[in-house]
Amino acid sequence: MPEKIIQTGKRYATVDVGSNSILLYIAKKNVSGHFTGILDKSEITRLGKGLYRTAILSNDSIQKSISVLKNYKKICDAYNVIEINAVGTMALRMAKNSDEFIEQVKKETGIKIEIISGEEEARLSYIAVKTGFGIKEKTLIFDTGGGSIEFIYCNDAGVTKKFSVNIGAVRLTEQFLKSDPVKPEEIVNAENVINEEISASNPDAEIKSLIGTGGTVTNLTAIKQKMAEYNPALIQGSIISVNELTNLIAQFSSKTIEERKKIAGLEPKRADVILAGALIIKCIMKNTGQKYFIVSDYGIRHGLMFDRF
Repeated sequence: MPEKIIQTGKRYATVDVGSNSILLYIAKKNVSGHFTGILDKSEITRLGKGLYRTAILSNDSIQKSISVLKNYKKICDAYNVIEINAVGTMALRMAKNSDEFIEQVKKETGIKIEIISGEEEARLSYIAVKTGFGIKEKTLIFDTGGGSIEFIYCNDAGVTKKFSVNIGAVRLTEQFLKSDPVKPEEIVNAENVINEEISASNPDAEIKSLIGTGGTVTNLTAIKQKMAEYNPALIQGSIISVNELTNLIAQFSSKTIEERKKIAGLEPKRADVILAGALIIKCIMKNTGQKYFIVSDYGIRHGLMFDRF
């Protein structure tokens, strides 16, 4: 961790406490109100592990998450951050002991976490993608997380519809993809459940553009490009076709979790849930009739920065 960093401009931080990972974004704001990113960091803590069975955050996941948040607070102090805005998503919406976790985080780190709705999560994703790309046609933005998927239908005038579906890569992995390597029938069962949930939401097949954000889509892009080191500039705006996604799914499903960890570009801690995330995206593409999707490296933490500060 760095010593005190001397920078010009006021510095702010946003934290996204997700079901699978906790993300930190630090940016400085100049006199004209524009933000420049300083640090973008992600740590996998599996806060949502086992939630679909117990509805309780496990002590192990809590301690891992608090350890990461303590480190994030030290980093923010080193960068002279004047304000931290933190939000919690699906795991904290579901867990019966969310309040106790939030209280413990506040006590041990000074960071106050706000639990946001699925609709607010979708709105922040829209702000992030719009800031990164600009949106000029009928578009569907999807954000695949560990505990849920956010869907945002929008055009150049704004958001037309947004909602959240309670399916995520962590839950699907724990509930359906239990073998190592997975069995074909497990994949079929997982896809059936995903398709049922997505089709029940009445997806609009008349969209002109499909944009994906979140850890799954960015990691799939890193794998496609065989990145030895993650490079946001190469992720932003890249494209994954349905054929490329199908090939990646075949690659993941043919390997054990330990074998997947050796795949170039794959974040090792995501090796067990990457297949479930890819299956979710495949079903989204199937239900919307899209042959490819565009990747956004901007996510909730960026939308939060632009919205709150």
